[in-house]
Amino acid sequence: MTVHLYLSLIPEALIASQLTPEEFGVYYTVGYTKRRAGQAMFIELDPDFRHDFFRIEEGIERCVPHEDGRRKKSVYISTYRVLEHVPLENVDQLYLVTRYGKSLALNRNRDIPDTHDGAHLYQEIAPVSPLVVSRLNPIEYYHFLVKDPDSMIHLPSLCFVDLRLGELAQDPEKGSAGNLPYDNIYHLRECLIELQTKAVHTKMVDRTHDVEFPYRMIGSGIYVGNEGDLAYFPLPSRDDLRGKYFDWWRSANQ
Repeated sequence: MTVHLYLSLIPEALIASQLTPEEFGVYYTVGYTKRRAGQAMFIELDPDFRHDFFRIEEGIERCVPHEDGRRKKSVYISTYRVLEHVPLENVDQLYLVTRYGKSLALNRNRDIPDTHDGAHLYQEIAPVSPLVVSRLNPIEYYHFLVKDPDSMIHLPSLCFVDLRLGELAQDPEKGSAGNLPYDNIYHLRECLIELQTKAVHTKMVDRTHDVEFPYRMIGSGIYVGNEGDLAYFPLPSRDDLRGKYFDWWRSANQ
């Protein structure tokens, strides 16, 4: 029976499972008895992936059907420093799962946007999870935290989401917050104003923020990087989300 290897990003973990990606998404979000319902984000790895940091062979050996024939849903191989040890060169899809178990496979785009269009709001997913505003675009932000050895804050890997700010990206003081669903908009405005008035390019909004976020607020996309590579996963167009992926989009907005 096929054993799949999954790099979970919410939370960070390496997991062996006999479930397909779609089945794993249901199990991992809707849950059975061990896990509450919640969003999930994961990548299916090459089944031949091996690294001395992980006891993968032992995990696969334990991933066998139950005595009654039911497939093994999960064997946790590691829950620590996973992303930094996984090569991303051949990673082409990321599964974004709603809290109701609907999965959407996001395809990797090799053309990472390198734009300067005002301030950004970043929700870090793994290995840490603060909510941050920054004048750095996603590529610059990744380089600042992962690739710059002189940075006071340095991470060996990082998964983060670029979230929409609407008018606040250009005019945090007077721009309309519209229907932005973020908590404490006043504090968010203050942090964005500080980016314009102080000699800082990044400001923490919430150091212990919940990693769950409204999928409709994803801006340019999801970024997964370590010292070896940066992978970029944009959402499909709004027309495609409302058409080809309507079931997922409806589930994401419930």
